[in-house]
Amino acid sequence: MPDLQVDLVVDQLRRAVPGGIGTYCLGLLQGLRSLPAEDRPAVTLRASRPIGAARRRDPLAELGVPLRSSLLPGAVLTTLWNRDLPAGWLVPSVRGGTTGRGARRLVHASSFAAPPVRRLPLVTMVHDLAWRRFPEAYPPHGRAWHERALRLVAKVSSEIVVPSEVTAVDLLAAGLGVRAERVHVVPEGADHLAPPDFEAAAALLERLGLPPGSEYLLTVGTLEPRKNLSRLVEAYGRARSHLAEPWPLVVVGPQGWSGGDAALAAGVPGVVAAGPASAGVLSALYARSRCTAYVPVLEGFGLPAAEAMAAGAPVVATRGLPSVAGAALEVDPFDVEEIAAALVEAATDGEPRTRLVAAGTARAAMLNWEACAKAHVAIWAEAAELASERATPSTGAALDRGSGGR
Repeated sequence: MPDLQVDLVVDQLRRAVPGGIGTYCLGLLQGLRSLPAEDRPAVTLRASRPIGAARRRDPLAELGVPLRSSLLPGAVLTTLWNRDLPAGWLVPSVRGGTTGRGARRLVHASSFAAPPVRRLPLVTMVHDLAWRRFPEAYPPHGRAWHERALRLVAKVSSEIVVPSEVTAVDLLAAGLGVRAERVHVVPEGADHLAPPDFEAAAALLERLGLPPGSEYLLTVGTLEPRKNLSRLVEAYGRARSHLAEPWPLVVVGPQGWSGGDAALAAGVPGVVAAGPASAGVLSALYARSRCTAYVPVLEGFGLPAAEAMAAGAPVVATRGLPSVAGAALEVDPFDVEEIAAALVEAATDGEPRTRLVAAGTARAAMLNWEACAKAHVAIWAEAAELASERATPSTGAALDRGSGGR
């Protein structure tokens, strides 16, 4: 589909902690590359100015996709966008999403960091509305930023993509006038795991003080309040004496805005903080875990649980987590006793654990980035077509209001 040109906003990949949104960006690109050439749109990555080491060797430039970086740093760019100022966005001075050369063009924002473009259709990915359901899990400035961004996205987006029915329901109930036909549910993939690097994973566990060949329970995610690590750690403390052996709980993930260190400093024996892990090490840690627990208070999809299932680990997950779709041992994330009992069941050899592995493997096989990308292309084509039908002829090019891009 070479006549369809997509500016893909991937500024999350510029962040120190790209998180699940970063995984979505990379997974979507993986899926697009797997499509036949005739079904693949022309994609240009858009992001803020690279800083630090990225100025010398930009990892985005190494993705093999055309890249245009703003002159503005990420914090400035997203602040301006959040105030409805599309600074740094060079677009054709046309209506209806055409470039004047027969091609159709649009912008896809991978998160709420969405440029409020005026002359092109905008498709936005909304991962969740967790700050509305659990405001206590966000700092005040974070809630304010997300609320402004949500209202702007609802106003300016031609189409909105969500990863699950959970997010679709929350979005339609938000009272912002978003019509159901504008919201598209597209599950994310689970086939992005790197080949497992068992040697490097074993070396990491040894550095953490675990003897060679140690078994362990695992949890993965950014260490921030809504990931519910404090309750998981408490549950592990209650479960540990009921395990076949006092297997440690290995916690993998970068420090988020608050709360992670406090949970790990609670003095619970056996809890081991590993920090972030490389892709190959993470794959190996999933595969060798007795079980992987992922019990956030709310998640729009839940990529760590999907990754664990793809690696063959039994999973304990928040009840209703979209990525697992019943293939995990599901728990109330606020019930410490229920989480503890589930950890024991999932980690203990026997029929329940075997069943969890089989169900998780089957579920993960249904989640692939090629299908995700194909669905995105269909949404993009629809948005561009609708914009073309509303278009009036125009030629030339100009800088969208708010200069600073290149």
